Amino acid sequence: MNYFLTYAVYVLILSVLMGISTWKLFKKLGYSPLFAFIPFYNYFIILKETKHPKWWAILSYLPIVGPIMMSVFHLYLMKKFGKTLFKDQLLTVILPFIYMATVNYGKDVELEDENAIFLTDEEKNAKKKDSFVGSVTFAVVFATIIHVFVTQPFGIPTGSMERTLLVGDFLFVNKWSYGYRLPMRPLAIPFLQGTIMDTGEKGNPKDDPKSYVDAVKLPYERIFQFNKPQKKDIVVFNYPQDSVHTAIDRKDPYVKRCVAVAGDTFEMRAGRLFVNGKAETFLGDQEVQHAYTVSTGTQLDIPGLYNTYGFLPVREIQNEKSGGFVYMFQGLTDKTAKEIKALPNVISMEENIYPKDSATISYKLNADKTAYTKSIDTTQSIFPINKPWNQDWYGPLKIPKKGDVVTINQETLPEYQWIISQYEHNKLENKNGKIFINGKETNQYTIQQDYYMMVGDNRDASLDARFFGFVPEENIVGKPMFTWMSVEGAFKDSSSSYQANGWRIRWDRMFKATNTGEANKTSYWWIAAMILILFFGWEYFVKLFRKKKTEDD
Repeated sequence: MNYFLTYAVYVLILSVLMGISTWKLFKKLGYSPLFAFIPFYNYFIILKETKHPKWWAILSYLPIVGPIMMSVFHLYLMKKFGKTLFKDQLLTVILPFIYMATVNYGKDVELEDENAIFLTDEEKNAKKKDSFVGSVTFAVVFATIIHVFVTQPFGIPTGSMERTLLVGDFLFVNKWSYGYRLPMRPLAIPFLQGTIMDTGEKGNPKDDPKSYVDAVKLPYERIFQFNKPQKKDIVVFNYPQDSVHTAIDRKDPYVKRCVAVAGDTFEMRAGRLFVNGKAETFLGDQEVQHAYTVSTGTQLDIPGLYNTYGFLPVREIQNEKSGGFVYMFQGLTDKTAKEIKALPNVISMEENIYPKDSATISYKLNADKTAYTKSIDTTQSIFPINKPWNQDWYGPLKIPKKGDVVTINQETLPEYQWIISQYEHNKLENKNGKIFINGKETNQYTIQQDYYMMVGDNRDASLDARFFGFVPEENIVGKPMFTWMSVEGAFKDSSSSYQANGWRIRWDRMFKATNTGEANKTSYWWIAAMILILFFGWEYFVKLFRKKKTEDD
């Protein structure tokens, strides 16, 4: 079932529930009971009768926003029939169609005569509070609409894209860059990605409450797709192998550089990247880094190096016999490595490169009732797990393209099993050396969507496609537009012996475009300032205009 048909069924079910639980109330309002069953128009009538902006009815069935607005509209309707106590409001929000049905079929319910009401001071204050709550609610709804349908804020907690994007950069992501991906979980708490809070085992999101209703789901659909990710684009996407969330748009967001697109061949040779056999070229704002081990006679001034170079994750180990030190730098650019090597107390410096044909495979211990068993930790192992590859010597690997017919056997299965079973939702079985897809034995499969290779610029500190494999097109969120805030020290780096010295706002990075590829980016803070002035000053100018008009009349 496609997205729009599923969405129509979703709207139909809600409209039937609304009609069944309120048709008598609509009759008492002076309308045909059938109007209670008509989507959008039923809420239009409620807004009209309660003297609220009628265009709000458009918001009633939108994903994520709709449930909030419906609750507000239900409260308006209940107040129209005198249900103003806290318990009435609570039941209306928690059990909307059940509570409204009890009111609807109750014998004593009557329409409140607003003209006959004399408001006491207490009632006037309550009305003011209602207006305030309504304003706050609509502000939340407006922000949710922007967040869900236009752009989403995104923070960078790790150094995988240093120094192109910095730890502590906060970005706005344009959700329309590659076509808008329609929401897949319409019932969700605004502004939360996957879980509400860490309530179970610390650091284990599998036992945390989800921020969305997983049972109510819509299929993947993308509209107005005029562009697809291109090589060199910085892209925000949902982590493909997230085992916590089945909803694609609720998986953890990652930001990496798209280094290879569908149909390309990706390869790493001695830590250097090649696409279709050609060495990588670099954009003006792209600073690729590598890991180094440095031996020194005396201790390095790491805080001083932090002040000079910014983010500089490093592990420091002292040699007790010689009195010297060993430093394992997570990521240095060629320029930074050259300058550190020239320091007088540096004895030797060597780039860390894994040996060729040595597979990177990690294991985890699994506790059962009798003993501990060992299994492969796929999140920390190189993809696919049956190849003798590592992050420095990788491939060649061809990126699947929509329409490709690939051979499926015991050798190629690790490469394609996630595509077949998880990303393209088929039933995959491997029994007695034979492969079955949807119950049929086969040795080939036709790829249903495009895939991409996403790799961090900080190559030796990046959990990227070399580990989790291909990124499906359906997981693409969009392009980062600009950095709206940048705070040094906002996130702690667990991989480093040293941390940034406190919090510091990087004013020079604010409101700079992200995806231009230019070394010296232009700051657009003045445009942001104008938007903020217009946004917050709009109400003032409207009131001023109304006052002037009243005086003229």
